[in-house]
Parts: sequence; structure tokens; C-alpha cells
Amino acid sequence: MTDSSNTFIAKSTIKAADLEHRRKINFNIGKYNAVVPKGKEQFSDLHLARERAKNIKWRAIETLDKQLEDFELNFSKRGGKVIWAETAAHAIEEILTICKEKNCKTVVKSKSMVTEEIHLNKALEANGIDSIETDLGEYIQQLDGESPYHIVTPAMHKSKEDVAKLFAAKLGTDPRLTPEQLTLVARKILRQKYTQAEVGITGANFIISDIGGIAVTENEGNARLSCAFPKTHIVIVGIEKMIPSVTDLGLFWPLLSTYGTGQKITVYNTIVTGPKQENETDGPEEMYVILLDNGRTNILQNPKTRESLYCIRCGACLNACPIYKNIGGHAYGTTYSGPIGSVITPHLQGLDEYKHLSYASSLCGNCTEVCAVKINLHELLLENRKESVEEGYTNFTEKMAWKVWKIASLKRGLMNMGNGNIKNKVVNSLFKGWAKNHSNLEFSQKTFNELWKDRYKN
Repeated sequence: MTDSSNTFIAKSTIKAADLEHRRKINFNIGKYNAVVPKGKEQFSDLHLARERAKNIKWRAIETLDKQLEDFELNFSKRGGKVIWAETAAHAIEEILTICKEKNCKTVVKSKSMVTEEIHLNKALEANGIDSIETDLGEYIQQLDGESPYHIVTPAMHKSKEDVAKLFAAKLGTDPRLTPEQLTLVARKILRQKYTQAEVGITGANFIISDIGGIAVTENEGNARLSCAFPKTHIVIVGIEKMIPSVTDLGLFWPLLSTYGTGQKITVYNTIVTGPKQENETDGPEEMYVILLDNGRTNILQNPKTRESLYCIRCGACLNACPIYKNIGGHAYGTTYSGPIGSVITPHLQGLDEYKHLSYASSLCGNCTEVCAVKINLHELLLENRKESVEEGYTNFTEKMAWKVWKIASLKRGLMNMGNGNIKNKVVNSLFKGWAKNHSNLEFSQKTFNELWKDRYKN
């Protein structure tokens, strides 16, 4: 087993038995489940809306090379600069170069899973640059020294009491503050940072090729402040976030908000098409968009897994997954957790190291059922398993177990041998890997074939 696999098993074993953790996450997911049906009511035909969104993403991904080139052309016309980053290291190098040119000491950063993916905060801090998370959930996680717990709601696993204690320990506030008071404390601190920062860094929910712009969806307004106050705005975004036209947002913004938080539309929806123009008074003097690959072309070149690039990061599959609801986001040990993380991480970071995530699934299909763009997630998990076997990432015991099963399953006489206790002993004692992480199997004393013969002896 790999280090990542051992860590996953250790963390998930602890979290699965932590009833208080489970209570908190199920409470917060329960609030999500209560509002999502209301958000869905805005669609006269939800099935058709999801189908159309999937078709638009299909077109974007199938013509991604052209879409990206069109985006660069249109964005550059307005004075924006595009940087193509093949790896996380390349992206960090480019960001550090820009920051050094601007004599940057402070960066304000809005919520972005891509910046978590490349471990940007750690790189900035190592180079003497103070990086401040401005999303409230991300700010809470940063104060606690933790990575985001969830794609959409980073501090989902924390109760209001947990946050009050954290603020008291880190900021010296009264531990009895209400959520509203805690928010005002964070707001006061963060407002000062916007005016101090030389560089603002955001992600993007969508890249729009026909107008050369990026679209950002949020509820707090911190992303707008992060890209408007500093003189330099850096956007870092995965190449798969592409949509062909600005008119597509009329479909994608409501879908993202409904499946992400249960809202009809989020509070702030912003399109940015470049730095401040001659006739404009607000906005950054320079704007860069870093288009990140970092393994995405590995997925793109695989016709079967390419569908996972349609993801709009709404997080619905995490909220629906029985595995996620039991072990939480940090147990996965990856930037992207839950079903979508289990699908894409093995291709982004290596199948040999992360194949175990594709096996951490009940294959119930609930993730596919709730996906905003109808990605067949449970089928892609099976595809990952198939690829891991074909590439030889299985141990001797596993190979032998399936070989014996294949031989036995093709011969009725062998299947009928050793019913009940013998089969139980073989599986539960001989194959220790099964017994370690599963309840014991209990085979029936007779197979269906034998029961049939007993009933119809003639």
C-alpha cells in the first residue's frame, strides 16, 4: 500500500468513529438539503437544463484548444496578459516573478481551489509575502492552519462554537461572540488588508472565450474587493473551466448557485475582461490570467475520463456521498475530496499513488444522480479501478483472490463446494485485507442452485 493509501485509511478510520464530527457535518449538509429543492423550482425543466449544460461543456472541452486561443486573443485586446502554466511549479514561479516585480509584501486572495491545488499560500509565505484569505470560511481555515474541508463551504465541519473558540485563541476576541459578531470581527480585519495589498489573487468559476473574460461567483463580495483594490490582479484557473459564450452564464450561474448552496443566484456575480481601461476609474492597472494544466491534459487525452472535466465545482456530489458524510473532507488527503476528487485526483497526481480513492466508494450512484452537469461519476470511478488493474497496480493476494473467484464462478461444482463455514473461513481468515476493513462475510449454507434442486427434485 502507498503512503497516501495508509494515511487515508488511518484518517478515515478515526473520523468514521467520531460521532461529534458526523453530527456537525450532517447538520450542515441537512441545511443544504433543506434549501436545494427550493432553488430547483426556478427551472421549468431541470433535466433539460442539466442536459444542455452538459452539452455546452462537451463542446467546450472537445474544442478546448481553439477556445483557449480565442480567449487569449480577446483578453489580450483589452490589455490583459495570459500565462500558460503546464505545472504547479511553473504557475508558482510566474506568480512569484510578478510579485517581486511589484515589490509585493501583502496579497489578498479570494476563495480558489486551484490555488490550494498548487499550495500557493505556502510558496508565498516562504518568499516573505503575507497571503490573506478573504473568504470567511477560508479565513477561518487559515487561522486554524487547515486546508479547506469542502469545495464550496471550506469550514463545513466547524460549529459556531468552534469558530468562536478559534477567534478567541487567535484574535483575542470574546469566546461568547455570536456568528454575526464574529463575521464583523473578520470583516474589520480583512477590510484593512484590501487597501494594503499590492496584489490580489482570485480564481475563476468560468473562462469565457468569446469575450475574453473570467466569471466569478460569490456571496461575500470579497473576490470583487480582491481584484479591484490592488493595482495588480492575478487570476489562476484550470483550463477546464472554459465555456464558449457569455450567454452560457444564463444557464450556468443559476445551476451553480442552486446545486452549490440552494440559492436561485448567488449574491455577487462578476465578469472581468481585463485591467482598468482609459475611461474607467476603478480596477487594477494590470491583470494576468494564468491558465493551469497541472495534469488536466492527462484527463483530456483519455476519451472515457474526459467527461470529468465538465465539473463546475458545485460540490453537490460531496453532499450526497455516504462516504464523504462519514469520513469528511480532510480524510481524503487531497485538494479535491468526495466523488469528483476520487475521479480526477488519480489522473492529476498519479494513479499508482491515489488509486485507492476510486475504491473508497459504495458505487450507489447518488453522486451521478445529483451532478449539475450529469457527469457519470460512479462509472468513472469504475473506469479508474479498471485502469489501475490494467496498469498493474494490484498486489499478489488480490490477483490470486480474483483468479480463484473466476475459476470457481465458471464451474458450478466448485461454486457448490464448501458452502457456509468453509467459504466464510477462506474469505474472512485467509484474505486478511478484507477482514481488516470490512465486516465478516456470511455465506449461505446452500447456493441458489442447490436450493432449486432441493425444491424441484424431479
